[in-house]
Amino acid sequence: MANFFSKYTESEKRRIVREITTEILPRPARMCNILERGEYKFVYRRYASLYFVVGVPPGLNELLVLEQIHLFVEALDGYFNSVCELDLVFSLHKSLMILFEMFIGGLLCESNKREVLKSIVEAEELVEEQAGDSKDASSQLDDGLSFQEQFQLGRKPGKRGGAGVR
Repeated sequence: MANFFSKYTESEKRRIVREITTEILPRPARMCNILERGEYKFVYRRYASLYFVVGVPPGLNELLVLEQIHLFVEALDGYFNSVCELDLVFSLHKSLMILFEMFIGGLLCESNKREVLKSIVEAEELVEEQAGDSKDASSQLDDGLSFQEQFQLGRKPGKRGGAGVR
């Protein structure tokens, strides 16, 4: 999954992803999580086998970016209940919904994980309402919410299509 908040051609995007990937993957875990390449710094964080990389301009605080990465991963964990590669591959649209709910134009706009998840659930409920009697959509839309997150959002854990927070 790659998302750019600056304008690049497709070939430039592929080149950037390829270059950064080849530099980050072989790095030992104890090395610094910041790379300086060209006009940008690349801040990354590894969670098990997942790597989250953010390209930032030189003046931005790298520790703040590391915290924003962690916040995004916590939101993914809250939604998918321990996020893994398969969640990102098979539910790319849900991962992007979380990303776009938190960040607009590359800037953090919502830092409250609960509010982000609440907005995502409300959007899913709206889709479910418009889908009508689609039983398959109902079962797929709640996948990944932990029992704790369902409880926090006013749902009865384990129930599909229950009343959500309005």
